[in-house]
Amino acid sequence: MKQPIFTLIIVALAAQGAWAQSYPTRAVRVVVPASPGGGTDILARTLAPPVSESLGQSMVIDNRPGGSTNIGTEFVARAAPDGYTVLMASTPHAINASLFPKLTFHPTKDFTAITHLATVQTVLVVHPSLPVSNVKELIALARKRPSELAAGSSAGTSQFLAVELLKSMAKIDILNVPYKGAGAAMNDLIAGHVQLQVNTLLSARPFLEAKRLKPLAVCGAKRAGSLPDVPTVSETLPGFETAGWYVLLGPSGMPRNTVDRLQATFANTLNTPAIRDRLASQGVEVVGSTPEALATFLDQEIPKWGKVVKAAQR
Repeated sequence: MKQPIFTLIIVALAAQGAWAQSYPTRAVRVVVPASPGGGTDILARTLAPPVSESLGQSMVIDNRPGGSTNIGTEFVARAAPDGYTVLMASTPHAINASLFPKLTFHPTKDFTAITHLATVQTVLVVHPSLPVSNVKELIALARKRPSELAAGSSAGTSQFLAVELLKSMAKIDILNVPYKGAGAAMNDLIAGHVQLQVNTLLSARPFLEAKRLKPLAVCGAKRAGSLPDVPTVSETLPGFETAGWYVLLGPSGMPRNTVDRLQATFANTLNTPAIRDRLASQGVEVVGSTPEALATFLDQEIPKWGKVVKAAQR
């Protein structure tokens, strides 16, 4: 005798619910589309232990640098939408939509928004040997020595564009050297191969504390709470403002229950006092938004950075 259709529906829904509740049953791979040592990598490694504990499965960090983050990003776009491969993206995710007109993926349509993790303050730093102590002196030196100073920047990032914006607004000629990742650019700055850089405070802070780098200014609209004596660039160049962010995305088509589990896990982890305070000391402000809020945020960021890219290419 055939079972009534409503019984079959109930059984199917129960099975689906049991599957959703069992997620994850194995390690979750978080792809970082940048080299180790950059801000995205540092944030991922900060969150990995508590997120792993909360999920009951390991959070495995998979660094896939190259192509201005496009290599790792495309890998996630093509992955199965089962929640076991996700992307920790940063500002280049919005920038690349304008910087690379022939991308093999769409920055929103090919991804599932999970949560806006955090925003981060960026800082203009120089090698200690450079004889400047503020933005005004840097501008004067650059005008005195055109094309002699070099900035090391991760290609296609908001930090790279921040240097271009500085050059444009200050009317100075600085060589902006693109690197595959922020970590490699930082290494060359510390070694003195380049003289300056805009980077996240998250990446730069250990080297500032060790006096291996010298901060000139932060790039946000207001001073950083962890560097209260360091002025903003806008105090010298009114209107200058850049900042970075980190988000969590998955391949398009992820089940809503899986998305909700990941969003809650990361948001709750970010908002634990220990993690929140640790990140705040590094210039990172936690967000932990809903998927819908993240989707709206990306829809705003892509055209915003498109205008900056267009201005930098003039």
